[in-house]
Amino acid sequence: MFQFDQYLGFLAFLTIVTIGFWLMIFLVSIIPYWIGGTFLEKLKMKREAKKKNK
Repeated sequence: MFQFDQYLGFLAFLTIVTIGFWLMIFLVSIIPYWIGGTFLEKLKMKREAKKKNK
C-alpha cells in the first residue's frame, strides 16, 4: 500500500490536476466571450464615428 509521503504526493498531484482542469474550463468559457465583446464594442465605435462624420 501507500506510505504517508506517497499519499501526500498523490493528493498534491490530484489537487494540481483539478485546479488545472477548472482553470482550463474557465479560460475556454471566458476568453471567447471577452474577445467577442471587444469586437462588438469596436464595431459600435466605428458605426458611431461614421454617423458623426455624415
